[in-house]
Amino acid sequence: MTITLDIRPETQDELARQAAAHGLGVTAYAASLLEEAAHAASVKPTPPATAKDMVELFAPLRALNLDFERDRDTGRDINL
Repeated sequence: MTITLDIRPETQDELARQAAAHGLGVTAYAASLLEEAAHAASVKPTPPATAKDMVELFAPLRALNLDFERDRDTGRDINL
């Protein structure tokens, strides 16, 4: 398929710069960008799962060794 695009010169320069950085020609690089965009649009993101409780909600963070323990400090002393 052949597609003709009219783009601004500065966009064309940036596209050429990025293509060179990837070791591709401008045409091949633009085609790869279009293919990636078409594929990304066809892949629907999965909705976030609902957690049953706080432990399940924070389960993905378990490997980070975060301390979610409640502060046992009861506050300041009260003189009655």
